[in-house]
Amino acid sequence: MDDENHTPGHDRFEAFRQAEALVQNRRPLDALKALQPVLEAEPDKPSVQLLAGRAYFHSAQLKHAERAFTRVLELDPADHYARFVLGRTLQRLGRLVEALGQLRMAWAMNPVPEYQDALSEVNARVRLQES
Repeated sequence: MDDENHTPGHDRFEAFRQAEALVQNRRPLDALKALQPVLEAEPDKPSVQLLAGRAYFHSAQLKHAERAFTRVLELDPADHYARFVLGRTLQRLGRLVEALGQLRMAWAMNPVPEYQDALSEVNARVRLQES
């Protein structure tokens, strides 16, 4: 029988924690490497997709980030943070109207200053484009 510290579940948990720390330390490519076995084993886990999306976002792999955040929202439509970072991703992709929709929903679900600031910024950019 396997030692309890070397079960696949424990190893994936450790890999997830390592990837989380790497994202926080602004090492997104290293985080993606650490997260790869977890992504392969648990592709439908919202927390795994969210962390992957954050790493993709911080490494400017915006199409991958968009797919990961969209997957989180398919699995958990009530995740306001996933909506916020999807909005920021769409903003960076230049898709401001789509970004505005996601940021509005995120702010409506959780009206925190960070969401309001992002919403105001994108709103202003959309108005500039329209004029």
